[in-house]
Amino acid sequence: MLQNKIKLFSGSSHIELATDIAKILNIPLGTIKHSKFQCNESYVKIDETIRGLDTYILQTASNSVNDDLIELFLIMDTLKRASAASINIIMPHFAYARQDKKSSPREPISARLIADLMQAVKLDRLITMDLHSDQIQGFFNVPVDHLTAMPLFVDYFSKKQLKDLVVVAPDTGRAKFAKKLGDKLGADLAIMHKTRPEHNMAEIVHLVGDVKDKTVLLVDDMVDTAGSITSGLDKLRLFGCNQDIYLATTHAIFSGPAIERLKNANIKEIVATDTIPLPEHKQLDNLVVLSTAPLLAEVIKRNIEHISISPLFN
Repeated sequence: MLQNKIKLFSGSSHIELATDIAKILNIPLGTIKHSKFQCNESYVKIDETIRGLDTYILQTASNSVNDDLIELFLIMDTLKRASAASINIIMPHFAYARQDKKSSPREPISARLIADLMQAVKLDRLITMDLHSDQIQGFFNVPVDHLTAMPLFVDYFSKKQLKDLVVVAPDTGRAKFAKKLGDKLGADLAIMHKTRPEHNMAEIVHLVGDVKDKTVLLVDDMVDTAGSITSGLDKLRLFGCNQDIYLATTHAIFSGPAIERLKNANIKEIVATDTIPLPEHKQLDNLVVLSTAPLLAEVIKRNIEHISISPLFN
């Protein structure tokens, strides 16, 4: 029985996803209290014995990422001091993933710092999904299960049987993912070239590939302010794609002007996963949210039973 081997706890960032995972695993969600003092310091307390058990913490990087991280470190410290056998972090959307290198002098490598902080509190494994940069796995000296939403997208779009489909990568960094997705869907590939004239601003300047009179599936690991996406859609329409444009993204951050931009983008369907909770004001009429709970639950189960997770990528 899994419930005799593990305890799954949730931070406050995405309790709904943790609850779904617990239901699939047929285990109770661990009892934990999280709150804040008047001075805004975070507080956590675990109300059950976890001595000698393998523990899992679901804490994604939401729009309150700094609070999410501090709360995660406090939960980890609590588990360590309560003699948990192992501490495993499930962070579907990894915090600070875009800051994985120095782009100019006197900048931090923030993703590496987050990895160091997690390891300082003694994690044993990280489970994450569609990292912005694969090299982040190398920032850790413990196992990293780097999952991908590709099987979810393949399953969803295969059922649609879209004709004359071309999968478009918004930049070269996403080209490998787009190529694999296109191969599985029997679609062509196109790649846009993106520059950043200013911080948090993107401009599409070139397109490699043919989109004329084709149905476009634009894929990206995350959509933040949707500036890159809307700029890319304008460029694709200039190159003559048909009006059926689909957008698929793993991490629907949707910050700042994103919702307004997406509403006005004339996208037929936006397909995202639930790695980040989407409050009501971020819901769109053309938004479809795919659950990652079955995939994450299966990874937990395979880790506990010492079974390879490689088949989950096929």
